[in-house]
Amino acid sequence: MNNPLYKQIQQNQNPMNGFMQRFNQFRQSFSGDPQEQIQKLMNSGRISQEQYNSAYQMAQQMMRMISGK
Repeated sequence: MNNPLYKQIQQNQNPMNGFMQRFNQFRQSFSGDPQEQIQKLMNSGRISQEQYNSAYQMAQQMMRMISGK
């Protein structure tokens, strides 16, 4: 899977700077219902169920790290 965010993290000295910048750009540009947007991506074939599951697991891990649980 070609992931530009992952490439940026690998190239930065401090990966959190690049990550947070890209996340903030994404957050500002995102609109609509997240579930609906994901379903559209899956229906169009732009992402697979496996890619969704992987991203979901990473998000859960990040949430645990952020919340300290």
